[in-house]
Amino acid sequence: MEITQQVRTFITTNFYVQNPAALADDASLLEQGIIDSTGVLEVISFIEDTFAITIEDREMVPDNLDSIERISGFVRRKKS
Repeated sequence: MEITQQVRTFITTNFYVQNPAALADDASLLEQGIIDSTGVLEVISFIEDTFAITIEDREMVPDNLDSIERISGFVRRKKS
């Protein structure tokens, strides 16, 4: 399964998303209230477990974790 689809499936399965089909890949998960600070920790755990990468403290920023698109890009960069 493609990285973006894996991330989308995780987000829409583990967090309340009113209309998963309408959730744009570039939509802010924090601004839309889909994830909060605890949710960010769950996303980090998912990324580390699923993609076998380690996320450093300095990488735990919205630029890497605030949308499906940003999470997917971050994972691709870490894996390359």
